[in-house]
Order: sequence, then structure tokens, then C-alpha cells
Amino acid sequence: MSRNAIRLAAGIAVLSIAAGSAFAANPKVGGAAMYEDKNIVENAVNSKDHTTLVAAVKAAGLVETLEGKGPFTVFAPTNEAFAALPKGTVDNLLKPENKAQLTKVLTCHVVAADAMSKTIEKMIKDDKGTHDVKTVGGCILKAKESMGKITLTDEMGGVAHVTIADVKQSNGVIHVIDKVLLPKM
Repeated sequence: MSRNAIRLAAGIAVLSIAAGSAFAANPKVGGAAMYEDKNIVENAVNSKDHTTLVAAVKAAGLVETLEGKGPFTVFAPTNEAFAALPKGTVDNLLKPENKAQLTKVLTCHVVAADAMSKTIEKMIKDDKGTHDVKTVGGCILKAKESMGKITLTDEMGGVAHVTIADVKQSNGVIHVIDKVLLPKM
């Protein structure tokens, strides 16, 4: 093999490695691949850890909104987070007569921006340790960083931890959280 061929092969190998690290794949969520070219709803329906959230989004009539252009940042509580609510809470929220209350709870998990974790961390640092996050539902969440992880404190004082960050979507980003964020009612 000639020197030029060896140099060319080495160059291609270096570019391949650089390209692979520059375009890291999204993390899996609920055992499912998440695709950057799909919107929030298209990806969420495939996560076995978010079936309650998907059912709630459908019941609240928010599917079309979250399929929209965005950008949106969604703090997505897992099924376990919903199960940790007092007994009967989820069933009660899913009733048609409680649609307004359900919508309020869900929209307190959505921000009208594409906020990756590094951006949130910078805002927290710039605000001396706590950054107020205004949601589309009008809630104010308190974002903090603890041991390298982002936490969100809701209006009732509950604290959610981001367990999977930066799941890129075509219309924003999802951060998986371990608690349902509750508004003042």
C-alpha cells in the first residue's frame, strides 16, 4: 500500500471517530430509542416508562400542542413518579370533569424553549445557585444543581431529580424526572 493510501485511510479513520463523537446518539428512554427527527409525542409513546404521561397528555388534549413546532422543554415524569402520588390522584385527574386541573399539572412540566442541561446549569450558576423556570402553565420551578444533577422544586415544595437529561427531539428536548411537579392549586 502506498504512503498516500495509508494517509488517506488514517485520515478517514480520524474523521469517522470525530464524527461519531460529535453526533452522539440520544439516550434510550423506557427501553426505547429516541429519535432527534421525531417530535416529543412521537418519541414519548414508545417509552414504557411514560405510559401514564402519554395517557394524561391525551386526556388533557395536549397531543397536538406537543407535536407542534415548539421549541419545548418537557420535564417528563415516569410512571413511578405518577404512582408515588396519593392513591386515586391519577385516576381522578384523568376524569373528563378534571381536564382543566390535569392540563395545569401537565403544562407545569413544559417550558417554551429548547433548554439543554448545560444551558440550565449555566442559568443556575449565573443566578447564584437557583434559577426560576417559568413554565407554559404559569408555574415557577426552582432549578438547582446538586451533585452534578439538576433538581427542580415545584410550587408545593416537592423536589424532582433529572434522571435522564438532554433527550433531543425535533421540536425541543425531554428531561426525564422522578417526581410529578405540582402547581399551587
